[in-house]
Amino acid sequence: MSMDVFKKIAEVIADQTGEDIAKITEGTTFDELGVDSLDIVEMVMKLEEDFGVELEIEGEYASIGDLAKFIESKIKK
Repeated sequence: MSMDVFKKIAEVIADQTGEDIAKITEGTTFDELGVDSLDIVEMVMKLEEDFGVELEIEGEYASIGDLAKFIESKIKK
């Protein structure tokens, strides 16, 4: 996994949630961060803009690492 993709996702999540970026790992889940549906919509919009990919809001991303892998797979196409 590209650390650049993960790092950008972590930055967006930290900005949106106020969470310390150092506490966001590949294994961190959205539930652990306490994000609500509005946070998710805003983060998805920002990530789509930053990476130029389309994300499913309803997508089941068990962890931040899963989301990073999904974004990387979309970028490489």
